[in-house]
Amino acid sequence: MKHTYHISGMTCNNCKASVEQHLSELEYVKTVSVNLENSEAVVTMNKHIPIPTLQAALPDKYTLSEKQDKSEVSPSAYSVETAQEKSKLQQLKPLLIIIFYIATASVLLHLKSWSWGEVMLDFMGLFFIVFSFFKMLDLKGFPDSFRMYDPLAKQIPVYGWVYPFIETALGVMFLMRFQVHIALIITLVVLGITTVGVTKTLLDKKAIRCACLGTALKLPMTEATFIENAIMIIMAILMIFNPF
Repeated sequence: MKHTYHISGMTCNNCKASVEQHLSELEYVKTVSVNLENSEAVVTMNKHIPIPTLQAALPDKYTLSEKQDKSEVSPSAYSVETAQEKSKLQQLKPLLIIIFYIATASVLLHLKSWSWGEVMLDFMGLFFIVFSFFKMLDLKGFPDSFRMYDPLAKQIPVYGWVYPFIETALGVMFLMRFQVHIALIITLVVLGITTVGVTKTLLDKKAIRCACLGTALKLPMTEATFIENAIMIIMAILMIFNPF
């Protein structure tokens, strides 16, 4: 018998190999095939194995659940969906708090001499510095997560390795007001490419992890990721056509 399961928490090929290895070691399991992009595992077994048994065989970072056919929606589907939305908001809490602090700091820095241009430049600078910091915490794991949805990182793997350094450089350029026009153009290109990948992921309804804060925090890919990139792109466009 063959069963398909959804597995969250996988971010790279090492995760894929780990899941396949742990599930394959279970009694009655014949074969295990993991699809990293779809976060799915197809398990062929000689005898039915309960989900708790499968989950217990995996490390804590992975969560295994039965993949449901969309045509077979239970009466309690609404309550399940509500619970999932609540869980999604809870997972996004770190991202929302970080953006709030960055915005607050940018405003406070210019309360006495208010300038929208200066506020936006500081917001963009702090944004890149803070977000690159989290990516730097796991330089080995970040590229694998990033190329799950970034089109350029998929085609050129080395781009995923240098991306955190690009963000750091952009942050410094904005905060020091160094070659701001060039930094704005680079921001449009870099975030534009990523936003294309994020949009495609959302339209395909793939359940993958967002790498905006590296791999230190488990953030789901949601509309918030798209909005976060869109805000930065809009700011860059406004600054290009209305320089401070």
